[in-house]
Amino acid sequence: MKFTVSSSALLSLLATTGKVISNKNTLPILDYFRMELKDGELTVTTSDLETTLIGSLKVDQMESEGVIAAPAKLMLDSLKEFPEMPLDIEVNDNTWEIKIKWTSGSLSIPGASAVSYPAVQSIGAEHKQIELEVDTLIGGINKTIFATADDELRPVMNGVYLNFESEAITFVATDAHKLVKFSSEGAACDFSASLILPKKPANLLKNLLLKEEGSIKVSFDAKNVIFELKSHTLVCRLIEGNYPNYNAVIPTANPNKVLVDRVELLNGIKRVAVCSNPTTNLIRMDIGGNKINLTAQDIDFSVSANESINCSYDGQPVTIGFKSTFLVEILSNIDTPTVSVELADSTRAGVFKPVYDDKQNSSVLMLLMPMMINA
Repeated sequence: MKFTVSSSALLSLLATTGKVISNKNTLPILDYFRMELKDGELTVTTSDLETTLIGSLKVDQMESEGVIAAPAKLMLDSLKEFPEMPLDIEVNDNTWEIKIKWTSGSLSIPGASAVSYPAVQSIGAEHKQIELEVDTLIGGINKTIFATADDELRPVMNGVYLNFESEAITFVATDAHKLVKFSSEGAACDFSASLILPKKPANLLKNLLLKEEGSIKVSFDAKNVIFELKSHTLVCRLIEGNYPNYNAVIPTANPNKVLVDRVELLNGIKRVAVCSNPTTNLIRMDIGGNKINLTAQDIDFSVSANESINCSYDGQPVTIGFKSTFLVEILSNIDTPTVSVELADSTRAGVFKPVYDDKQNSSVLMLLMPMMINA
């Protein structure tokens, strides 16, 4: 195996695919990149047995083909020190030594045989396939991933739920305290199906999609999903199980409606939350007469804070308590200047929605469970 490649192009490819590599791999070979050179194209594969990422690039010059396992940390640490320059890389097929040469020097890295590298997961013949717009996929993951749980007892809540229907594609995430539902109407499909995408591949996909445009091919069966991008392919094992009925917890009758400046409310919550009890992070909201009064106190340390924010309010006076850290997360993940808050009473969930000036082909709904206010 012998070829010439740009140092920055190779580093970019290895750094991107290297994000899959886990710190606690069960197999030593998973700490390596599987590098295959064929037909002038270098293909790099990384895996943690659950998620596999395959990336490729065209090399500048190729003398001979081959396959090798290259130690990930050594390769990345070495390549980080190079400016943009051509590198000549040669692999000894007997000793698996990787020699990297440049105009003023060379280095040698011990590689390994790639024979024991695990095979990529495959999907069955009875799989579903859909083309998704990049914006739909990025929007759905970005809006929901912060609400996923870390719950060993309920693994289905540790990922983003994707529901494909003829009217719309819906992304949902919940940790039983907060819930986010993102629906994209412009991305309908001709079948009904669903999958639960784990958090790690969802984050990887989010970063990969930033350099993509157009549409992405998604193929999946009951166990695995494949995302085919321009120069990368992401294959991952899905979370198996039944996702909770999220529509059942979204309150439909909310007579009390608040319209408020999102940034003003967010900054007010951050200021007042400094004095909240560090165990509960409780913030009390008294809403009425076009005002939101925010109050937080920590009786143990005799600290308290309050702030009054103007709003447009339609409904009966309401007093409700929320966890400030969750409120901050929800308001930070809404991107409009004005936010709508819909409430029924102090014991039922608050519904947060962005307020758009024009019609959107997607909708976002964020729900937050209230906390008990001690009288």
